[in-house]
Parts: sequence; structure tokens; C-alpha cells
Amino acid sequence: MTREGRDPGHRLDGRVVAVTGSSRGIRAAVAEDLAARGADVVLNGRDADALAEQVEALAERSAGRITGVAGPAHEPDVAEELLARAREGGSAVGGLITCAGVPEPAGSSILTVSHKEFAELMDAHLGTVFAPCRVFAPHLVAAGSGAIVTTSSFAWKGDYGGTGYPAGKGAVTSLTMAIAAELAEHGVRANVVCPGARTRLSSGPGYEEQIRELGRRGLLDELSVAGALDPADPGYVAPLYTYLVSDLAAGITGGVFAGAGGFVGRFPSPEARILAYRDFHDSPPWTPEELDALIRA
Repeated sequence: MTREGRDPGHRLDGRVVAVTGSSRGIRAAVAEDLAARGADVVLNGRDADALAEQVEALAERSAGRITGVAGPAHEPDVAEELLARAREGGSAVGGLITCAGVPEPAGSSILTVSHKEFAELMDAHLGTVFAPCRVFAPHLVAAGSGAIVTTSSFAWKGDYGGTGYPAGKGAVTSLTMAIAAELAEHGVRANVVCPGARTRLSSGPGYEEQIRELGRRGLLDELSVAGALDPADPGYVAPLYTYLVSDLAAGITGGVFAGAGGFVGRFPSPEARILAYRDFHDSPPWTPEELDALIRA
């Protein structure tokens, strides 16, 4: 049963899933949802004490095997240990869910962010996806099955400002789509979730003022501001991760999904809309004036 006392539905008995960054917030809720459905879960987090507390608490109310690997998931040794722990105990490695990340420094923008801060943000978002995927993908391919679910953000569109956070999440989205295309022939799926939920990073006076300021600047519309200021519990988005890593989602790959409270969405695949065409074999290049007319039409 889930912590709300509801029957969790689809079972994952005999499967093991590794979840990076899962000691707190949305990531912890994802691990809890997986465990409630019978999966063995390998948790991960930078804070060893917080991770140990989460592993102990989840193990007390779960039938499956619950273990943890402390350390930043962008480090190859940590990613290798995640796979090694997942392979213990005889359960099939069913998948990898990457949820690690950190917030943008307060007030950060392209006008203020340092090179060091940007590099750290890219490690925290893109690096924590690449390293585990690079380790788990060959194992899943050898098994001929499995799923990868990564975490991006509504911020990947640039609406929420910042630099390394939206850049990292945009890169996660693109990398996951590339992984999905590359691994499809091997029976391995990859999808993205852009979650919205109330966590320690999405609450408090500082966060609320940041959202209101983005609204005042026109980066967020009124509906987005209202949603960001009243997010639901992480338990509402966790089942979307579970679904995508489960066999119920067979055949679904390369998708970019959104979940927040009772809202579930899917971003359309990016496509270039043709503005104009002429054959370069017998035509000169477009002039800047011609391009201006085409783009503004």
C-alpha cells in the first residue's frame, strides 16, 4: 500500500530500479512509489546522512530490497556502484530513473553567473544523467529490455530564466531523445519527465518572490505563476515515472512528458516549420532583407 493507504495498482515485483538523487523531494516520492509496487530500489543522494535515513524509512515499510549509494551521480565511480548494487540479489535490472539536480543560484542570470557556477550546474543536471546512462545502457542492451526515465523541467524552454539550470535540463531532454533513438533497436526505452511539485526547492518566501518577479517581467504567464505558487505534493507526479519505467509503457520511447498535480501533458516533437524554399542549384542565397520578410510574415 502507498503512504496514503491506496492500492498502488500495477506491480513491479522481481524488478530493480535505480533512482538517482532520491533522498528528498520528488525523487524520494518516486522511490516510494516504486517500492510500494514491489520493486527493489537502489536510492542515491549526495547527503549520506539524508540518504541513510530515507533508505531505513523506506525499507521498514517495503517488501522489496531497499539499498543506497551515497555520492554525486555525475561521478563514474558512483554510477558504477549504482549498477553493481542493482545487480545484487537476483532481481532483473528493470531500469534507471535520473532525478538528481540542484537549483540555480539566487538571482543568477547570464549577466551574473560565473564560469564555475555554470560548470557545476551542468554537472548537477546533465552530468548526473550522462554518467548513470553510460553505465546502465550497455547492461540494459545486453538484457534486451529495460527503460530509462530522466528528469528535465518546464524551465528547459527558458521561461524561468537562469543559465545552467535551463541549459542543463534542455541538454537532458535532447540527450534522452538521442538515447531513445539509439537504443530502440535493442528493446530499451528512454523518456523524459518534466515534473512540478512542492519541495524544499519550490516553496518559501525566496522562491515565491522569484516566481512573482518572473511574472512581472513577462517570462511567465498568469497561469504558470499560479501553478508554480500552488504546487501539489510530489506523490502526484511519482506514478508517471513508475508508468514509464514499467512494462505498461512498452513501445513508448523518445517522449517528453509533463506532470504536476492532476495535470499530465506531452510536449510535441520539435519540428522545423518551413517558411520558404527555393532550390539552391539555380538560386542565390537569401538576402537579409528577404529573410526578414519571411520571418516576420
